[in-house]
Parts: sequence; structure tokens; C-alpha cells
Amino acid sequence: MLALWFGRISVRLTSPIGMEELEAIAAGAPQRAASVTDLEELEALDSELLGKRSKLSELQRTIGTLPPDQKPVVGQAIQAARAAITAALDSRRAELRLVAANALLESDRVDVTLDARSFPLGAAHLIQQTIDEVCDIFVGLGYLVAEGPEAEIGWYNFDALNTPPTHPSRAESDTMYLEFGDPADEALLRTHTSPMQARWMERYDPPVHVVVPGKVYRADTIDASHLPVFHQIEGLAVDSGITFSDLKGTLAHFAREFFGSSTTVRLRPHFFPFTEPSAEMDVSCFACDGGQSGCRVCGGAGWLEMLGCGMVDPNVFEAVGYDPAAVTGFAFGMGVERLAMVRHDIHNIRHFIENDVRFLRQFP
Repeated sequence: MLALWFGRISVRLTSPIGMEELEAIAAGAPQRAASVTDLEELEALDSELLGKRSKLSELQRTIGTLPPDQKPVVGQAIQAARAAITAALDSRRAELRLVAANALLESDRVDVTLDARSFPLGAAHLIQQTIDEVCDIFVGLGYLVAEGPEAEIGWYNFDALNTPPTHPSRAESDTMYLEFGDPADEALLRTHTSPMQARWMERYDPPVHVVVPGKVYRADTIDASHLPVFHQIEGLAVDSGITFSDLKGTLAHFAREFFGSSTTVRLRPHFFPFTEPSAEMDVSCFACDGGQSGCRVCGGAGWLEMLGCGMVDPNVFEAVGYDPAAVTGFAFGMGVERLAMVRHDIHNIRHFIENDVRFLRQFP
């Protein structure tokens, strides 16, 4: 028998748990809850203080054995203790949940002030860089840039360009044919970009100012200066009153823009089936500025062979339906690999196709 005090009421209990212990449990709950560091530990404390096996539940189960006048007093005391303990636990639970939420946010935090992760980008191949630069020069003169099919028929690749069936370039050993035998129905991989001369003039009336870059194919053995697949840029200008002086002036402007402002040009007589008169154009050596012995670029010659050109043959105009008495024009063609090799002092054309990053990275 224990005499216990709760408020101002003195109660004598026969319960195995005294009211002093109940008050101690309730009074110590806030401090115990405050010492808990995580939610899992708090749930264990909740079970200890309020669970079915807790001292509080054990005392509550003894209420039925008390005298009737003591039951309400003890019941109120237990409920008050339960409310105080629950409030302490709930308050700490809210604090720990906030801490956990802040920890999760911190772990997921993205620092937007840091640079984004970047990956190295590739660069245009030196051949494409050269094509773009040459085309830009002629676009600045008012030329259009056109593209044509790489698989051609013999008419556009040869006949329309005044190349007779007996020409050596039409031999099966020199040209990559897709269908060989009947000259009227031959299919081949184009040997130059010049077929677009005929295709363009068939489609458009003069005046014509167009450049045509693209791949060309020839049955050449790979060595330091030859590839079976390489690149050319064809140029064509047609109008009334165009002269050979216009051709030289245009190409001289191109040479100054591409090789340097002090570059000069010279034209040497040559032969091409689709131009008459025809010429090879040389540019002055930009490395030694005029024939120094042992120059790494020109070898002391002072000049570098660069491209072929000439006035469009009247037979080409007739083949495409132009009146050769009303218009004149000039055409030129240059090898892109040749331009790049001369300008950058590259001595082996195979570097362009070997994909060696040590070579490619020199031209970002």
C-alpha cells in the first residue's frame, strides 16, 4: 500500500508501480527525447515509454484493481503523463525530420556556380577547312556554290566537255566505271567536278558564276602525292564580253586572298579539252618570296603550280545550248589537297586519310 500525491489529491494505491515513478517518467521524457539523434532511435524510445510493454501501459492495466474512488484520479494522472510524453516525442520527431530533410537537400544540392561538365569538340578536317575558305573567297566575288552527283554518266563527264571517245582519260584503266562499254550509256565515278559546268548551264541561262567543290575519283595508286579519291573545286563564269584578262584577274585575287597579299601569279600555256585557250596557273612562293636556293616549299624555283584554267571552248557552249557567238566564259579547277599541302608545307597526301590525331590536331 502506497500513499501517492497527484496534484492536491492523496491516493492510496495497491498498483505495483507508484505514482512517483509515473511522474519521474513523464518529467524525464523531454530530456530523453532531446538526447535522441535519429528517427530510428526516437521510435525505440516511443515504444519504451508508450508501447504495450511500457511502464505507463502496465500501470494503466492495474486501474481495474483500484477502489472506485481512486480510478478517476489515477486515470487522469496516466493520461496527463501520456500527453506530456507524447508532446515531447512529437516535438523531437519534428526536429529530427527537419534535420533529415535538410541533410537530403544538402546531398542533392547542385552548385549552379560551377562550370558545367564539358566534352571536347572535334574540328573540321583540314580539307573541309580549305574548301570552306576557297568557297568563301569566291562567294565574296558573287559566285554561287553548287554540288553535283559523284556518280555521273559519260555524257556530262566527257562528251559535253568536248572530250572525244579516243581521249586517254576515257580508258577503263584510268577511270572508275560503274558501267563500261557503250559510250552512250556509260556510268562512272566522276573524274573531276567539271560535269557541273554542263549541268548548270543546261539548267540556267547566263550570266553564270558558280564554284563546285566535291570528291572526284581516278584509278591512281596511292603514294605521297596521289590518292584514288580526292577533292576538287571547279569554277565557271559565263557572260557576254568575258575575256582572258577577267580570268587572270579573278585568279590573281584568289591567290592573294588565299596565300597572302604579296602573291603574284603567272599563266603557262597548257591543254584541256573543255577550254581554249588553256593554261596552268602558278603562284609565287610565299615561303621564300622568289626563288631562294633550297626553299622548303618551292625548292628554289620561286613558283608553285596550282591549278588549270582557260576560256570555255565554244563546243561546250553548243553542247549545253548556249550561243558561243553571244557569250564567252572561263573555267578553272583546283585540287583541294594540293592547296592545303602547299600552304601548310605537307609533304605526304596520305596524312589526310590516315586519321592520325597528331596530324589533325595541328589544324584545329
